[in-house]
Amino acid sequence: MTDHVRWGILGAANFARRHMGPALHMGRRGRLAALATSSPDKAAPFEALAPGLRVHDSYDALLADPEIDAVYVPLPNHLHVEWALKALEAGKHVLVEKPLAMTAAEFDPVIAKRDETGLLAAEAYMIVHHPQWHKASQLYQEGAIGKLVRVSAAFSYDNRTDGGNIRNRADTGGGAVPDIGVYIYGATRFVTGEEPEEILSAEVVRENGVDVWTHITARFPSYHYTGIVSMRMAPWQEVVFHGEDGVMKLTAPFNAGVYGEARVLVQSKDLVETAYRFPSDNHYVHQVEAFNASVLDKVHYPCPLEFSRGTQAMIDMVWAKEQAG
Repeated sequence: MTDHVRWGILGAANFARRHMGPALHMGRRGRLAALATSSPDKAAPFEALAPGLRVHDSYDALLADPEIDAVYVPLPNHLHVEWALKALEAGKHVLVEKPLAMTAAEFDPVIAKRDETGLLAAEAYMIVHHPQWHKASQLYQEGAIGKLVRVSAAFSYDNRTDGGNIRNRADTGGGAVPDIGVYIYGATRFVTGEEPEEILSAEVVRENGVDVWTHITARFPSYHYTGIVSMRMAPWQEVVFHGEDGVMKLTAPFNAGVYGEARVLVQSKDLVETAYRFPSDNHYVHQVEAFNASVLDKVHYPCPLEFSRGTQAMIDMVWAKEQAG
């Protein structure tokens, strides 16, 4: 291991090209060193980003590269567990796009392989690395809104015209909940530290086998939760924590800097509002830097697989409620 983490990417996904590739290369103590793709056209933007990039024509070839320390996996959802395990077996640390698995139980072999190898394996749940969420958690724990009564979360976009998108395909693990439900469920768990006791209702609209609109209500130990995700509505995102003494709202909780400026707004009982602004933080870069620090310094990674498994367990509860009618 050098004094920095040498990253490889499995596949030239658009998301990797636009967001994670630059973050891997920009993040302190790391650099993008290799890409696996059989398409020279798809490799070109990555080579422009990282001169000297080694391009392998297969995923296995990249995993066999002795000059790669860590692998980022942006493949379709149904391939995540398979390639996470292969990366760990090849001696590579691995960061896997969310959702890492399609059920909570599928996390278990990855966790076991992580523990067996002593390597770092994590789901790319970037939002909890953003300071807006650290601030929200701090304010909540300090009692800024008093006893929490209600959490309301929403995340939507419209991709109905993109039928070939993996999010619109059941065979690639698509659907609104796997894609963005992980955010509205996991973020609530992150701030409050509580797990759902029961899914009270689950209304799901499906097209071609994938959920395109899902609204749930849930009971947590100390509050009530309502959340909606959709791939058939105008873009919107917001999370509201409503307490007895105040209200805390995050205005761009999931795509900070793209959807809008990240702000945490706290309104007191007497309607006085305090705003905390985060205009320039890049949560993808923060995520990479946390990963690099964990690999190089052996420090605790802020979002372990056990946390991500808990979010998937909540998703499993939603599907069980849907099936129960």
